[in-house]
Amino acid sequence: MYTLIDGKATAAQIHAELSMEVQNRLNQGLRRPHLAAVLVGHDGASQTYVNNKILACERVGFRSTLIKRESTIREAELLELVRSLNHDQELDGFIVQLPLPGHINAERINEAIDPAKDVDGFHAINLGRMLLNLPGYLPATPAGVIELLRRYNIETEGKNCVILGRSHIVGSPLSVLLARSATPGNCTVTLCHSKTQNLMEHIQRADILVAALGKPGFVRGEWIKKGAVVVDVGTTRVPDASRASGYKLMGDVDFESVAPHCSAITPVPGGVGPMTISMLLRNTLDSANQRHYGG
Repeated sequence: MYTLIDGKATAAQIHAELSMEVQNRLNQGLRRPHLAAVLVGHDGASQTYVNNKILACERVGFRSTLIKRESTIREAELLELVRSLNHDQELDGFIVQLPLPGHINAERINEAIDPAKDVDGFHAINLGRMLLNLPGYLPATPAGVIELLRRYNIETEGKNCVILGRSHIVGSPLSVLLARSATPGNCTVTLCHSKTQNLMEHIQRADILVAALGKPGFVRGEWIKKGAVVVDVGTTRVPDASRASGYKLMGDVDFESVAPHCSAITPVPGGVGPMTISMLLRNTLDSANQRHYGG
């Protein structure tokens, strides 16, 4: 029988911990942590994600600000907005929700964010600090995966970990975190991607498998090593006329066929997704406490 790694319950526990830390700040006469989100355009998934982040801020006692701009905004205007947020002394961190319209260079926008306010952990400086194992803001989704492994006491040392997907948001940073000398960590990591040969063979050797491809139901049960731990980062909206929303969320893992082979597995929804927001809030509180970059 497998253990269900419940990200929703774990995130709720983290929110309770954050709420206590916020109350401690208030008791000391300090202000509430303040997170802002910039939403460009009207992408449905992006609006949902941002709304969930705002609601999470309310639950833990953060101040939050939602800044909306039309998809026609010029890149220069968005860069100017980013610079103004960098200089806002009442703001501890902010995110620019991805994806951005095609005429805007997302990398240029991310690099314009002050690393001390980059609570998404996407800036090159924060990624570099992660690589060198220096204090900094970790990318929220990889940090959420690590926190789940920690809280569920998943043994990682010396294990073969296979990661499917090499994005700068999930796969690549997670490969660094799982390989570094830490707990969780000390894995032997194989990072697979679209050019990987004999992919199934790599998956079959995995003690820990992380799927972050964005391909619904890609991983099948017959590929899974008995007793493996499977972490499904994939979240894709798939049309479903039977639901009021018109869609359902699917992960990269075919849960029904994979779960019986596992010792532990994350569901979709309710696995890694809620943890991403929790780690974003954690980064914001760290910024308010000037934990990594000082005053």
